[in-house]
Amino acid sequence: MRILYSHRVQSRDGQSVHIEELVAAFRRLGHEVLVVGPRLYERAEFGGDSRLIAALRRHLPGALCEIAEILYNLPAFLRLRRACRRFAPDIVYERYNLYYLAGTLLRRRYRIPYCLEVNAPLAQERERFGDLALAPLARRLERLVWRSADRVFVVTRVLADSVAAAGVPQERILVTPNGIDPEPFFSPPYRARPGAAVTIGFVGFVREWHGLDGVIAGLAADPADPPIRLLIAGDGPARPALERQAAALGVAARVQFAGFQPRRAIPDLIRQFDIALQPRAVPYASPLKLFEYMACGRAIVAPDQPNMREILEDGVSALLFDPDEPGALWRAIGRLARDPQLRERLGHGARQALEARQFTWRENAARVIAAASLLRRAAEAAPGADQSRARDRHARP
Repeated sequence: MRILYSHRVQSRDGQSVHIEELVAAFRRLGHEVLVVGPRLYERAEFGGDSRLIAALRRHLPGALCEIAEILYNLPAFLRLRRACRRFAPDIVYERYNLYYLAGTLLRRRYRIPYCLEVNAPLAQERERFGDLALAPLARRLERLVWRSADRVFVVTRVLADSVAAAGVPQERILVTPNGIDPEPFFSPPYRARPGAAVTIGFVGFVREWHGLDGVIAGLAADPADPPIRLLIAGDGPARPALERQAAALGVAARVQFAGFQPRRAIPDLIRQFDIALQPRAVPYASPLKLFEYMACGRAIVAPDQPNMREILEDGVSALLFDPDEPGALWRAIGRLARDPQLRERLGHGARQALEARQFTWRENAARVIAAASLLRRAAEAAPGADQSRARDRHARP
């Protein structure tokens, strides 16, 4: 199958990991993929945003920035149309981004099956964090794009409910959690060292809403028997405040900020953890770090909420805590720190769950291909399909 992969991602971060891993999985399954995205993306370094885009957002009013996002659809559509004519895809697969209409426009023009991957309700998310000036327009355009897709791949059932509430028929929505290429992450079974210092760890971009301030506060209040240290592998806007907090609470020596790490270094960093942390999560997310923790066979602490329970089982593959209960996060960490056998059991259960439920990019790619194949056959059997293909061949150079 020939897949035209469309996206509007500007930065190299968790989004880019998802794009590149899924594209690689399509190719390993024997499919041809042409990726069409912003030229800035190709020049960006992993771990950073586009400097141009960041500068525009700093200096322009929010409404003007969003109008620029909408106007970007003209060159984006023209690039996607040229690629479509040259590549003759069987399907268009697009990673959803707010105000990005190129795939929708292409679907209307060429009637090529259009698959949309939705990782978050971005209008709601940006409005929540104060980053949306044209909220009514954003919500209307979001619904338009979601409804235009022949299939919508969402990362959680929680998100599937949001997409369905926007008017997308249930039969078009498929839940495909995030995944992993497990080979670089698989490790020997975790073995605790009774009495040794316990390392609790977090991997990812460090943002305020990740809840690491609560971890540092708990670390300062803990009697440290056995000693507990925190390893944060990542960088981001919240790091300076966390460093100040650790210093003010007198635990700076017990908190290591490893900073930005290349992708290839992440498995070895997670192998240093005794306990892997997901301190906080938005209600619709499928965090990539969870699958990395599971593949490394580490005991996981995560909030007890529906999207986490789609991946983890309390007491079997993780220790889940009530995110609304003060101190619950640190009590879960403390319980694991003092129970090495429980860490071993949960780490083993996490890896077993990953393998049994096939949380892999390869499996995700196979699900997309299965759905896309049905769409393609239906498109070829539709009345007028022969004339449409003839027009497309005539349009190609």
